[in-house]
Amino acid sequence: MEITARPSDPFGELKIFAGKASRDLAASICHQLGIGLAKSETLTFSEGNVFVRVLENVRGRDVFVIQGTEFPVNDNFMELLFWIDAFKRASATQVTAVIPFFSYAKGDKKDEPRVSIRARVCADAIEAAGADRVLTLDLHSPQIQGFFKIPVDHLYAMPVLAEYYRKKQIPNLVVASPDVGFSKQANRFAKLMRTTFVIGNKTRHDHNEKAEVLDIIGSVEGKNVLIVDDFTISGGTLIEMAHACKERGAKDIYACVSHGVFSKGAAEKVEASPIKELVLTDTIGYRAEPLPSNCTIVSVAPLFAKAILSIHLRESVSRLFDDPTGAAPPI
Repeated sequence: MEITARPSDPFGELKIFAGKASRDLAASICHQLGIGLAKSETLTFSEGNVFVRVLENVRGRDVFVIQGTEFPVNDNFMELLFWIDAFKRASATQVTAVIPFFSYAKGDKKDEPRVSIRARVCADAIEAAGADRVLTLDLHSPQIQGFFKIPVDHLYAMPVLAEYYRKKQIPNLVVASPDVGFSKQANRFAKLMRTTFVIGNKTRHDHNEKAEVLDIIGSVEGKNVLIVDDFTISGGTLIEMAHACKERGAKDIYACVSHGVFSKGAAEKVEASPIKELVLTDTIGYRAEPLPSNCTIVSVAPLFAKAILSIHLRESVSRLFDDPTGAAPPI
């Protein structure tokens, strides 16, 4: 890719930095762009205080800082805010917060009394720290873009995941959404796979991260099933859906998610489940334990690299939407 700044470029030379949470993904993105990862350091003092330092001149530069908010979520989120502040105080012309996994996107609504809309609080904090724009992938709720007053470029891993499974040429395949909330995305996924889709009727009784699939809308009998979702933490929803499909006569069960969070104990449960293969992307840098043998990781580094280059050159990010290795069209 050609990343040389144009003479008329008002935002200056492209610089990509990595927070502590996303160094591997950032290195892969830089490799795709043919540039080196800019120098920086993060220190955590004995009492838990986080300190960040930029080790290169960023005055007049177009800065992208890549920092996911996986475990430890609050530490990583605070580090992101400190990076944004550091770059603005060092006179970067534009600072883009690249958040591969935005954990607090789950807190997108006030659906019970006396609770915080956590995603809105995070959006306000990112803006207050000085970010000029945000680049992220597969928000749990796309309407979170409206929580920001700054531009948000929202990418989708769906075509990357669909391309992986298309190459496997699984016969008699049906796409399955584990709940109604993900049905539109599952429908889009099914179209990319040139097949049909079914929907699980899922319920949660409290905040213990355990889901129960009550029924499946559509037939899976005698078919291979591909369960699709945006993220998994404990693996519970995917596993419950896999069991429900098996009980209704499904053959092989596959699954894919954009963000494989995998809390402690999830790997063992996924490995022992009916899921033949679970595909995730590399948005998550931290693992509580090794991934199970039935998990495969595909990289979204090329997708982020293309989006970063488009933003840097002031070109349309939506041009990626029809690219088989780019972002899926909004739904």
